[in-house]
Amino acid sequence: MPAYLDHAAGTTLRPAAAAALAEALGTVGNPSSVHRHGQAARALLEEARERLAAAVGCEPVEVVFTSGGTEAVNLAVIGTWRSRGGAVLLPGGEHAATVEAAEAVGREGARIVDLPVDADARLAPSVLAAALEAEPDAALVTVLAANNEVGTRNDVPALAALARGAGVPLHVDAIAAFGAVPTAFDGVETMSVSSVKLGGPAGVGALLVRRTAPITALLHGGGQERGLRSGTPSAALALAFAVAAEEAVADLEAEERRIAGLRDRALAGLRAALPGATLRGAEPGPRRLPGNLHVTVAGADGESLLFLLDAAGVSVSTGSACLAGVTRLSPVLLAMGLTEDEARGALRISFGHSSTEADVDALLAALPALAPALARP
Repeated sequence: MPAYLDHAAGTTLRPAAAAALAEALGTVGNPSSVHRHGQAARALLEEARERLAAAVGCEPVEVVFTSGGTEAVNLAVIGTWRSRGGAVLLPGGEHAATVEAAEAVGREGARIVDLPVDADARLAPSVLAAALEAEPDAALVTVLAANNEVGTRNDVPALAALARGAGVPLHVDAIAAFGAVPTAFDGVETMSVSSVKLGGPAGVGALLVRRTAPITALLHGGGQERGLRSGTPSAALALAFAVAAEEAVADLEAEERRIAGLRDRALAGLRAALPGATLRGAEPGPRRLPGNLHVTVAGADGESLLFLLDAAGVSVSTGSACLAGVTRLSPVLLAMGLTEDEARGALRISFGHSSTEADVDALLAALPALAPALARP
């Protein structure tokens, strides 16, 4: 049976979330309608909001449902900048949604201040402190809770304290972190989360927004979601997201240990089979996502490794981005200081709630098939 080891891109749907979705899809009515059918849909939507809020640790009113993580990030970055103006403090290695949202406000007049990250893709608090002092007109700071490619976790409480002390709103992209490690909505103005990363359905996410957060809506119409996200929300998708989130955080510590064990076994096998494999990102432990295994393989091409593993029945990713059919090197790895040649050998293997020892067995059995890719011209 093929092994799915690309959970960082989107994990498998949890049975409880699938059941909740199937049942809720039978509810007819627009949550904004005042008749009984509309109010039944509204009740489902508000139940989802309350359950997701409890799972993430915020007030229900702070949950603004979106179509996914990308929309949540765009609302946070563009909406905050339009409300405040000024500079956007942007660390290296951010997700494309954040980078391109920053570029969008740059075309509207924002000044983008690039912040360097270290060799593990971590933003040092000292770097942010210096930037905040040098940029008194900063509109916002945006940072990953955990890097989606190499798995490194940032020290969000320290970064949040600095931003709060400078009076600058902080947006945290917690899409890769929420449901995988403890994630607190504490000391930040906005936080983006996504359903598909933790076992819920695709097509739904949320932006957590403080009552006092300075933010302007991007979508206009009926004024749903506190006036920040107009459009008829899907109560069924929202409820399935909330159910998946509840399950993801219910036994987080034990699940972290289990998934980290799978990752560490896979890493040992990779190092034994591929002497040129170098782990990228923080060392396994509290500074790294438990399910993330990102390596570069000297003398290999990541795309070739991916295709050979796929042919052997193992699905992984390279960590590079494919845009309009043209593969480009990972901006994350380049921001970490890797050379272009080193970045070409990237391979990301990621584990999730449905991963098992059999998946690791399949990966280790497939590693000998990579031999043809280990002598890249």
